[in-house]
Formats: sequence, C-alpha cells, structure tokens
Amino acid sequence: MAVDYAVIVVYLAGMLAMGWWGMRRAKSKSEFLVAGRRLGPSMYSGTMAAIVLGGASTIGGVGLGYKYGLSGAWMVFTIGLGLLALSIFFSARIARLKVYTVSEMLDLRYGGRAGLITGVVMWAYTLMLAVTSTIAYATIFDVLFDMNRTVAIILGGSIVVAYSTLGGMWSITLTDMVQFVVKTIGVLLLLLPIAVVKAGGFAEMKAQLPTEYFAPFGIGGETIFTYVLIYTFGMLIGQDIWQRVFTARDDKVARWGGTVAGTYCLAYALAGAVIGTAAKVLYPNLANADDAFATIVKDELPLGVRGLVLAAALAAVMSTSSGALIACATVANNDIWQRLRGAVTRRADGEAHDEVKGNRMFILVMGIAVIAIAIALNNVVEALTVAYNLLVGGLLVPILGGLLWKRGTVHGALSSVVVGGVAVIALMWKFGILANEPIYYGLLASLVTYVVVSLATRPTDEAILANWRERLAGRDPEAGQRTEQEPVPATP
Repeated sequence: MAVDYAVIVVYLAGMLAMGWWGMRRAKSKSEFLVAGRRLGPSMYSGTMAAIVLGGASTIGGVGLGYKYGLSGAWMVFTIGLGLLALSIFFSARIARLKVYTVSEMLDLRYGGRAGLITGVVMWAYTLMLAVTSTIAYATIFDVLFDMNRTVAIILGGSIVVAYSTLGGMWSITLTDMVQFVVKTIGVLLLLLPIAVVKAGGFAEMKAQLPTEYFAPFGIGGETIFTYVLIYTFGMLIGQDIWQRVFTARDDKVARWGGTVAGTYCLAYALAGAVIGTAAKVLYPNLANADDAFATIVKDELPLGVRGLVLAAALAAVMSTSSGALIACATVANNDIWQRLRGAVTRRADGEAHDEVKGNRMFILVMGIAVIAIAIALNNVVEALTVAYNLLVGGLLVPILGGLLWKRGTVHGALSSVVVGGVAVIALMWKFGILANEPIYYGLLASLVTYVVVSLATRPTDEAILANWRERLAGRDPEAGQRTEQEPVPATP
C-alpha cells in the first residue's frame, strides 16, 4: 500500500498548495467569493462538474448500481438534467445580475424584503450539504488507513477548511480543476473498464444477474419522480450552484460551459451504475450497497491505480464539501449577519472595510462548525434529505416564480417560503424523513400559496421591476458596478 499512500499524500499536499497559491489572488470580495467573475469555458465546465459530482454521486451512485443495476444511474442522471436545465434556461440571466447570493437576487426581484428569511433557509441547506460531504471522509480514510471515524473527519475536513479559508473561490476553483481531472481519470478511464473486465464483460454480467438489473426504469417510477423533484429542481436554486454560475466570465460561458458540465454528469451517472452492477457480480452478498465502491477498489485494482481511484473518490467529496462550505459562509455573512448587524463601516471608495478578512473568518468558523456537526451526526441520508426538502419545498417556487412570473409579489414569496417550509417539516414529522409525501405536498402548498397571495396583494412596484429587467439584460452598468463592490442592502 506504500505506493497508494504516496499518491494520496501527494494529492492532499497539492490541495493545500493550491490554497496557498489562491490566497495570493484573492485580494477583493469579488475575487474571494466568485473568482473575480473571470472563469473561461474550460475552467468553468470543470469546476461546475466537480462541485455537483460529490461523494454521494460517486460512492452513492455505485451503491445504487449495486442495488438496482443500470437504473441506479437515475439519481446522478437527474443531477445532470438539473444542471442542463439551469445552464440552458437560466444561467445567462443569473450571471448578468452580478450578485453574490440567491437572496440578493430575491431582493432585487421583490424589492429588498425577502433576503433574511430566504437566507436562513439557504444557510441551513448549505450547512447540511457541507456536513454530509464531510462525513464521507470517514469512509474513504477508513479504506486507506483503517483510521478512526472522528480522526478521518477532522483530517479531511481540516484540509478543505484550510485551502478554502486561504484563497476562497480561487483556491476552490483551482483545486476543483485538479479534482475534475483526477475523477475523470480515476473513475471513467480506469475503474469503469477494469470493473467491467473483472466481472467478465457485459455478456457475463447479464448472465449472472436478474433481468431487472438492465431495465432502464427498474428503480421505480415514483423514485425517479422524487429524484427529479429533489435533485433536478435542487440544482436550479442551490446557493452552492449559483455561486459557481457567478464565476463565469460572461453569460455565454455560463450557458455553454454549464451545458458541457451537465452532459459530463450524464456520462458519470451511467459509469457509476455500470461499476456498481459489475460489483454485484463480483461481490453478490455485501451487507451494505454503499461498500461496493470501496470493496471493488480495494480488491480488484492494481498497485498505484488503487491509490489514484481512491484519490478520485476523495476529490469527489472534497469538491462538494468546499463548494458547500464557501456557499454556507457567504450566505451566513452576506444574507444573515450583515442584515442583522445593519450598515457596515465603509471606506471612502465605497468598499466595505476588509471584506476579504471578514469572509475568510466566516469560512473558518463555518468550517469548524461543519466538522463538529459531522462528528456528532450519524445518519447522512436523513440529514441530506432534510436539507433538500427544505430547499426545494421552501425556495423553489419563489425563486423560479421571480424569474418567470411578473405578477409574483414579495408577500407571495415570503408566504410561500414559510408555508412550504412548515409543510415540509410537518409532513416529515408525520410520514417520516425519507417519505415522498413531504416534498410532494410541501411543494404544492408552496406553489398554491405563492399564486394566491401574489394575486391577492398589490403588484410589485414598476420601478423595482424596471430595475430588475435592466439587471437581467445586463444593461445597467452603474448598478452592476455597485453590486460588485457591495451587497445589495435590504430596504426597511
């Protein structure tokens, strides 16, 4: 294992070095939080694919393939569909807004009174996403070093917190590009063909396994529909995803770069399902389907290759963890703390005093909190389900409504967030966290509330809508410049 250990150690050291290099570039709020909005198509595509394809997509995707066969690809496939929908239909307009958070977008659209409550919901989602990603370090380091769970979480989490705190989005972007390359080589180019060959090829796999393992909808129509609601729609509105859209150099990069990343996700989904199906042939009696990835890597891959593939799994976890962490810290600082604190002291040039230091401190504090919660928490699936249910049930309707429906009002948006969020929580209490009913009926309650309250209240002021249209079209350089320098304040 010495060669495998060396590969992992070099990889982890490289991540820290990228963080140190990124620190030299992150000299302003824009550079620290959104990489100066300067990413071109290649880097944008790679980093976007890296953040959406995390440990759940890699380890969990292989586990679903082990349990259901090729239809196990649907979870990651719906993530890819969501990224494609975001990129084709919404990303260009989102990028032109020149904001930092989803809540700032809602303030612009509805007149400055929706940000705090939506910020709290988004913060809870990004926090739990970072926590669940951090917990995954325990699985990987256990395979590598037979390491204690708590020590593994502290080690992996500390590396991510270190490079994210040092350089912000620049460090995360650079590390994500490395992680994208490592994942592509480790999972698609090495593990996939080796797993199929070890299982005897597709003909032998079909002979060894039941027919439903090769049925496209074997996982069940209701499950696929739920995946679409949670993951496809979740991709449209998550702060962690939008913050990457904000890094694009222009709207064309956001649209076409995201389309490439979404297409890559579809291929990654199928690869994970095939690897899991091959693992079912090789190890038909695993107690836990999520052990399929680690087992096939540990037992079937040659020296050196094994270390690279495990580094790919580590890369998948780190990319999602770091993206969720900076999103969580950005929301906590810009949408919650600054709104509660009120006006900040500003220098004569209009820029908030030492905003990079403030955002860096929030990443550090949120990172420590994430590690502590990850150590205390056991059920990853339930935590992630709660996070996505709250995100989609509470925020999907007011966000998409703001983008698509002129008649939507701030009262409709706020009522929708509250009713949808409360409905989701109450239904999870009644039916169970993993039940489908909370997201079905919570989303319906949110939609009905948004429409009814919006129609029953006064339309949004035309001046607010005019400014919104100008920002969407990218035709207001003065407002755009102001947003680059400071967050859009909430109106009383």
